[in-house]
Amino acid sequence: MKAHGTFTPAKWDEKTFDQIAPTIKITKASVVLDFGAAGEIAGKGTVEWLMFYSNSDEKDQHNSTASYVGLMRFDGTLNGSAGSFVMEDRGTFDAGALNATLTILPGSGTDALREISGSATYNTSSTGMAFEMEYKL
Repeated sequence: MKAHGTFTPAKWDEKTFDQIAPTIKITKASVVLDFGAAGEIAGKGTVEWLMFYSNSDEKDQHNSTASYVGLMRFDGTLNGSAGSFVMEDRGTFDAGALNATLTILPGSGTDALREISGSATYNTSSTGMAFEMEYKL
């Protein structure tokens, strides 16, 4: 099965925990993503990211370059099936462009999504963040 949607950050709390050089650092970001209330993908994602900035521009973060890893828990509906699951998230941010791949972690599904497996991607698009999933139930 496939599902498409978009998301926007509803909460972003990022803190530096290792300042390696003036423009190089490692941070931890606690983020809530809003997938909206309707559509093929609806609900919210709660994610913890560890981010390595090879170039951090404090004046304009859109000029920064970073790689990140994290765990995201999605809670909502996929094509009308309700539940939650956890995904491993790996991505890059470079000059405003975001690209990531995610893998659904086995055994993390609940309710109608209990047996879910598959993968997802997201990237920057003209309408926000485009999110696509391919999964089995």
